[in-house]
Amino acid sequence: MRLLLIRHGQTPDNARGALGATVPGPGLTNLGREQAAAVPDALADEAIEAIYVSTMLRTHETAAPLAEALGMTPTVLPGLREISAGSLEQRSDPDAIRLYMGTIFSWADDMNARIPGAENGHEFFARYDGAIGEITSRHDGTVAVVSHGAAIRTWASWACRNVGAEFSRVNHLENTAVVILEGSPEDGWVARQWADAPLGGAELEDATAPDPMGEAG
Repeated sequence: MRLLLIRHGQTPDNARGALGATVPGPGLTNLGREQAAAVPDALADEAIEAIYVSTMLRTHETAAPLAEALGMTPTVLPGLREISAGSLEQRSDPDAIRLYMGTIFSWADDMNARIPGAENGHEFFARYDGAIGEITSRHDGTVAVVSHGAAIRTWASWACRNVGAEFSRVNHLENTAVVILEGSPEDGWVARQWADAPLGGAELEDATAPDPMGEAG
């Protein structure tokens, strides 16, 4: 199976560097809509058989152009949502960012570590892995999954045998960048691509946005 893990387009929270993980959350900025509009052409060579999104508005708006181009209706899976920010929600100060991302990176060694007021590593991986498992039980081909920066980076680095937590720490994931995985839950996953630019090209990248969910550690 081939999974296209696509980060959503830019949101106001990304642009101002705030931790935003509440459901449904904000939609896309003008740039985010441009990024989403570029996705169908960028993925024209992929034989996509289904599209999945989280419960968060930004994934719905990002998937909409692709869904229209392919004549598909995206399926919503709650487990694909962003890693909860808990009591750090909407904070953009360095201490909050360090605590949020630091806790996530620490899951490589201690899955019991908990983001204040939110989830620990066991809880995150159980619900995200469960969502991916549901997708793989329904499909054998190529599936587009529109999800979130911290969630994609964290799950992919945990699930893939050829990348790890340190790779996720030093490799960013721009809005609408894609991580491509091949394999299955039974046989394991291999990362075939970890893009460092939006699907529509580097000209759609916002180089000035703080964007803590997508920036390298």
